[in-house]
Amino acid sequence: MAAPNRMRRVLLSTTMVLGVLLAGCAQFPDEHTRPWGDPPSLEPQAGPQPSFESEQPPPQTDTAPQQPAQPVGCTDPDPAVVATCLAPVGAIAVLPDGSAALVGERTTGRVLRVERGKKPVELARIPVDASSGGGLTGLALSPTYHEDELFYAYVTTGSDNRVVRVAAGDRPKPVLTGIPKGPRGNSGALLDDGQGALLVATGNAGSPGNAADPQSLAGKLLRIDGFGKPARGNPNPKSPVVVSGLTDPGGLCGTPGLGIYWVTDRLGSQDALFRLQLGEPLGAPSWTWSDRPGVTGCAADPANVVVALRDAAALYMLSPAPDGTIIGQPSKVMEKTYGRFSAATLASDGLIWLGTSNKDGGTPVSSDDRVLRLQPPSGGTAGKD
Repeated sequence: MAAPNRMRRVLLSTTMVLGVLLAGCAQFPDEHTRPWGDPPSLEPQAGPQPSFESEQPPPQTDTAPQQPAQPVGCTDPDPAVVATCLAPVGAIAVLPDGSAALVGERTTGRVLRVERGKKPVELARIPVDASSGGGLTGLALSPTYHEDELFYAYVTTGSDNRVVRVAAGDRPKPVLTGIPKGPRGNSGALLDDGQGALLVATGNAGSPGNAADPQSLAGKLLRIDGFGKPARGNPNPKSPVVVSGLTDPGGLCGTPGLGIYWVTDRLGSQDALFRLQLGEPLGAPSWTWSDRPGVTGCAADPANVVVALRDAAALYMLSPAPDGTIIGQPSKVMEKTYGRFSAATLASDGLIWLGTSNKDGGTPVSSDDRVLRLQPPSGGTAGKD
């Protein structure tokens, strides 16, 4: 009986060793199986480390920034990616529940409904002229989208810049036409003002005189109703103009419930972020970039403004004071992680949606251009002046 006893002891010892090894392996979870319910974060400590725009450079470390998983064709394993293989993204409007969005392609005029895990659905194809910085550059949901499912787009045509209203599957209907078109300054942006009206930021069509002319629709912030008429409550009831002096706006964002609005603008000598006061002069910028990194879309809540940078291929995060000045030193994050950013907006669930334009002057990967959905930062300051 001694041999069977020894055999049982050997088997028991082998089983215990295997149990220890398996328990040790269980301590290493698969990082590629993170649930969609926990989207990637823009926090500096989670992902690419920010570089600070200050006189003193940040201390150097041996820790390399985390880079997203590389795509294969149009399949992108990065959990932040919602849609792939698009034309350069011109604008994004997130649907009310925050899980899906409408995405406009600047150069094709296509508007797609995108949602992670689902194939994009084309809702409309608006004829556009994408030369001279134009094309489809603005999108906004109807203030009564939950009832009519209409949306608005800011587009450049062969003869002008204009706002059109679109019902899925129907031909776009002009709402506001005749916004001057020029050799530059053709981009525009849209935003629901939270009071039943639509805000429209227009470029100056390459002429500062247009922006100063009260009779011109160029270089302005307009406030219109759903039919393109001056909205009720405008400072001048007969005019849609509520702010003058814009040059080439890239993004329009804010907290409509608090009456806080921001616009990014590409001036002749610098890029700028302006706090807008409806019915008041444009005033001085809240922040400027002398190196002209190519400000585009923006996303904002009461405590933070995130500005997408096209040429610098990064996001710039700022913390504003109640008077519109910027507190502390802003920070740059996601630098050269997804390439050139071209659109940004904040969803109702607090997540930030971003679009890229790497096929438009960048270095695209196989899944470009892309739409991303990320956890926004908890604060935009990297330190105090």
